[in-house]
Amino acid sequence: MIDQVEDYLHYLRVERGLSENTIVSYRQDLLEAVAYFKKSVLNITQVDQFLILDYLETLQNEGRARNTVIRMVSSLRRFFQYLVQFGEIKEDPMLKVDSPKKAQGLPDVLTEAQVNLLLSMPNVSKKLGVRDRAILETLYATGLRVSELVNLKLVDLHLSMNLIQTIGKGDRERIIPISDVAIDWLNQYLKTTRVALLRKRANTAFVFLNAHGRQLTRQAIWQMIKKYVNQAGIKTHVTPHTLRHSFATHLLENGADLRIVQELLGHADISTTQIYTHISHKHLREVYDKFHPRA
Repeated sequence: MIDQVEDYLHYLRVERGLSENTIVSYRQDLLEAVAYFKKSVLNITQVDQFLILDYLETLQNEGRARNTVIRMVSSLRRFFQYLVQFGEIKEDPMLKVDSPKKAQGLPDVLTEAQVNLLLSMPNVSKKLGVRDRAILETLYATGLRVSELVNLKLVDLHLSMNLIQTIGKGDRERIIPISDVAIDWLNQYLKTTRVALLRKRANTAFVFLNAHGRQLTRQAIWQMIKKYVNQAGIKTHVTPHTLRHSFATHLLENGADLRIVQELLGHADISTTQIYTHISHKHLREVYDKFHPRA
């Protein structure tokens, strides 16, 4: 079974061109599932819907998050579809397994005051502080995903027109306006910090570099934001995606059209963007309760 999982992952990498992060996620899910299946059957052809349902029930009894179980169902569904497609099994046992409904939780969002406090945390008297300020300003000004930010290249910057471009999920390209404030910090970073960092190695096309002149990683962005959140004393659970959520929510709270926010975020389906309207409605209710004399 493990060999079949590895063959599938090779197929995803070579034939489908999926990212290494996605493949790592599939490997983790499938190897865990296969380890459970091997306790009961000898090969993948003996795995049926009942064994799969037993496994999913075990995950739930262990207290796994609903979204974790949903992701496992998705991983198994794609894996068994592959096995059927390439003649490894005759029938797909996942056809009779329903996915649990996804829990629709509201994302954590910072207030505008909290965002301003967070953005002020980097020590801009130091070169890396200038870089960090430029990163935070860019994330909040554009709503970029962190994966999009770390892959941003110099050719993607059109700062004279207050625009940047990026390739998001599904290889969809989008053009995003960027604020004058973020541009000022980007220019300062490009002319000072980035030039200094490049002296440590050969030229690179990526905008944001680490202390060794290499492309920044998503993990480095996460650690950097975590550090500044702690310095600011912000108690809200903050991840790099929180600035994206805050970007969308603050636009809607200040009157932006939902379709425009959808385009800026790069959502293929507007229903994905609509979650931010719930947050905005919550904000409106809080304002009403606070200021209406009869609330």
